Amino acid sequence: MLPRFVGRLGIADAVTIANAGLGFVAVVVAFVDIRLAARLILLAAIADGLDGILARRYGGTAAGPYLDSLADVASFAIAPAVLAFVVVSDGLGIGFEAVSVELGVVTAVCALFVAMAVARLGLYTAYDTADDYTEGIQTTLAATIMGAAILAGYPVDDPWLVLAITGAFCYLMVSRIRYPDLLARDALIMGVVHAMAMLVPNAAGRTFPYALLTLGIAYMTLSPWFYWREETTPLEERAAGVE
Repeated sequence: MLPRFVGRLGIADAVTIANAGLGFVAVVVAFVDIRLAARLILLAAIADGLDGILARRYGGTAAGPYLDSLADVASFAIAPAVLAFVVVSDGLGIGFEAVSVELGVVTAVCALFVAMAVARLGLYTAYDTADDYTEGIQTTLAATIMGAAILAGYPVDDPWLVLAITGAFCYLMVSRIRYPDLLARDALIMGVVHAMAMLVPNAAGRTFPYALLTLGIAYMTLSPWFYWREETTPLEERAAGVE
């Protein structure tokens, strides 16, 4: 007897499910090789973008949006929280032999990151129906910034700063700040830099991770107020069928 999903899920859904698997692998690897775990999270982010492209090209399924949010919980909620936990606990020299205040604080902040990421993903699926923006920083972007920072080697040497950044993302993900969707040309540039940071993170003095980190922070801090968009006139809107 064939599994229930045969004939019900498409190629885009398969990529989404693979994304979830990458998130789990990143969690396991984080305790052994933090840089490889960061690269796996960046790969998961590429898969997250690819499934949308495939859905538009070949058609999506009714399960697609739900699978996407569920996969994002693994790859962009739990996995980056574990990365932050490992970096901070190692940097502070926190052991697991006994419960300590420092261990409790680090655990609480990382757990809050997961909780706020899950809340953000649920709100996005239910309410973010706008075509050109979303409220709150995307979980994918938060995870990408954290992964790029680790690959760039900054701020791994300052565990308290890593913890502060993780805490800041907890608020930003559920804030009412509107983040505009990237225009196609900008998404392409970001995607190329993203892929190179994942594939060759050490090339040219870690140029690509630094570039990805810079682009991610620039979008996070500036795009709600200064991102350029192509304005359409009423005549162009009527020609495009916009009411």
